Amino acid sequence: MGDIRQSLLPRDVLSAAKELLYHLDIYICNLVQSGRQPPQVDSKTLELVEEFILHAPKDRNTPARRMSALQELQLLEIMCSCFQEQSRDTVRQLMFSALFNLQGNQADESRMALLGKLVSMAVAVGRVPILECAANWLQRTHRVYCVRLAQVLVDDYCSMVPGSVPTLQNIHSASPRFCCQFITAVTTLYDLTSEELTPPLELLQMIVSWIQDDPRLVLITFLNTPLSGSQPISSLDVTPLGGLVRWCIKAPLAYRKDKKQALTNGSSESEPEAGLLFSALHLSVLQVFMLLPNILNEKGLYGRLALLQMESVAALTSDLSRLLDQADKHTHTSPADTHVLPQLALDRLAQALQVALASGALLCSREDLRAICSRLPHNNLLQLVLSGPVMYYNNIHTPPLAFSPHAAHSPIASHPTLPTHPALPTHPTLPTHPTLPTHTPHTPLASHPSSHPQYSTQPFMTGMPFPFRPTH
Repeated sequence: MGDIRQSLLPRDVLSAAKELLYHLDIYICNLVQSGRQPPQVDSKTLELVEEFILHAPKDRNTPARRMSALQELQLLEIMCSCFQEQSRDTVRQLMFSALFNLQGNQADESRMALLGKLVSMAVAVGRVPILECAANWLQRTHRVYCVRLAQVLVDDYCSMVPGSVPTLQNIHSASPRFCCQFITAVTTLYDLTSEELTPPLELLQMIVSWIQDDPRLVLITFLNTPLSGSQPISSLDVTPLGGLVRWCIKAPLAYRKDKKQALTNGSSESEPEAGLLFSALHLSVLQVFMLLPNILNEKGLYGRLALLQMESVAALTSDLSRLLDQADKHTHTSPADTHVLPQLALDRLAQALQVALASGALLCSREDLRAICSRLPHNNLLQLVLSGPVMYYNNIHTPPLAFSPHAAHSPIASHPTLPTHPALPTHPTLPTHPTLPTHTPHTPLASHPSSHPQYSTQPFMTGMPFPFRPTH
């Protein structure tokens, strides 16, 4: 395609970009039909994309070409139509890669700006092919750029235009794969370390409703993607489970610091509402964990593949310890802030650890857990989890896979795309448990069955969680 540059130079910026997209589509179709494996766009074509679509100057002596706001909008409409009309997914994916794969040069900023506008428009007008391509882009791109794209969508639909949240909410039905990747990106972006990194209430409501309606939504990337040693370093996690667990546990201590919603509403009524939403999210995340044993067993991965990484848990307990220390230093806080909310956070941590261990999502020893939780204050439920017997997995003699999205690991066979999944069946209400007495470290729980008749050590041995009501 290098020979078409001279024909593009005399054209105006919009006409040249439209012509290049037309030739790029033909070029990639021929590339796919040639049977070359893997099909790869050559460097000269990428240079044309940078010069005539991203408007990065070819050299210092060439003035940069610029589009007006109207021309840029017209280009976005042309690109939407181009992807919508192309029926071959392979061609669409290659074209999206040619346009938006980061090259480590000065054109990358233009790439990100155009990508954010294109995906935002695709959300607004329901262009599913673009959302599917963006889902793949999010899966293979450095997380720093993934959270930038997520930030654009949150700003556009949760902050800038009032009443536009329902439009973003529709991506759940339009493209579940993109929706899953979007959740992973926003839970990476908003880590509750500051007011700016606290999820807006509208975003929280939307994510809670998505997962309540479809608990398996957060597993779609894992279920439909072959896990192999080619997972890019510093990419997003394969599921948003780690980020969602972090939200639920840190929320009682961190979210109340966020005054943005209170200022917007003229009151602090958003805080109780946020508390209820995080409680509902916590229950939904636990239900997702309880889906995993059957899924992992079907794939032969139970006890071998950790979807909740130990490094993530260690970072979470460190953050939680810091938040608890800060809460202790604020003597002017209310009794709820100094006792109830810290215990709520610790209760949720204990529940998440127990269900993650029992479901095979977290692979570690109780000794390892006790080590990373050693700086946390006492909590009855957490003490029970940490003092429980060693977990046993069905395939205990099979060495675990060293899978991590941030490290090399053994290849796993490709997973076929799963059919549409049914909604999670309703769980009966479980009995509440009384406050548990403290167990001394040298006394095993199994030696006192009479003191806790509703608890049994058998669930620990079989990999099933003990009965409890998720903390609200």
